[in-house]
Amino acid sequence: MTEDIWVGSWRPHHPRGPIMALYTSPGPKYMIPGTTGFVKHTPTKPRAPAYSFRGAPMVLSDNYSPGPRYSVNPKMLRTGKDMGPAYSILGRYQTKTVTTPGPGEYSPEKSIKYVFNSAPSHSISARTKSFRVDSTPGPAAYMLPMVMGPHTVGKVSQPSFSIKGRSKLGGFSQDLHKTPGPAAYRQTDIQVVKYKAPQYTMAARIEAVGDKTMKPGPGAHSPEKVTMNKPSAPFLSFGIKHSDYMTPLILDVE
Repeated sequence: MTEDIWVGSWRPHHPRGPIMALYTSPGPKYMIPGTTGFVKHTPTKPRAPAYSFRGAPMVLSDNYSPGPRYSVNPKMLRTGKDMGPAYSILGRYQTKTVTTPGPGEYSPEKSIKYVFNSAPSHSISARTKSFRVDSTPGPAAYMLPMVMGPHTVGKVSQPSFSIKGRSKLGGFSQDLHKTPGPAAYRQTDIQVVKYKAPQYTMAARIEAVGDKTMKPGPGAHSPEKVTMNKPSAPFLSFGIKHSDYMTPLILDVE
């Protein structure tokens, strides 16, 4: 009965790719920030100035300062050391050489489509990796329900009948007594009690007695090859019928 409620070959199955229904969200568990205090105050409300009370400073029981016993250099003033100019000899500074591209490295002619307005252009590229995940069924994957027969959907179908084979149980050919029929008995050979009728057999063809050696046929002979008793085989040639030196026969017919 479960198979009759589905239309076509579609059956419930697991999704071929990830869908948003498989992932759960945290739900309404966020806490609204308060409007009092300084820390985590709501940004939608104005915050008044806050003051904090500090404790009393710790009283030092003993004074560990050395007192005014330092000998400060008299040339050291509040603006720095008071002394004449002094020079030192150093080596030459090493400048870092940077290789910059020259004018020939630029291609300003390729910037026309970026500077001026141009028509849209499209390129053909290979399929992306996400194409294999997007395996949604096409229109041909669905099958419309049948409109003929007893399994129509949303249509009224006429009564249908099927022709079934003949059952061996309860039929007219069922042997209820289980008795043997005439063909179940072996027929007695009549030659046991009667005279035996003549019998004939068919044997193979008898070969005639004669010479079984191979004899050459007419095609094995070559009568044109008579060079054993004649100078050469006869040959024919095409020539004139009469000689040019013979006077022709002229008859004067009056």
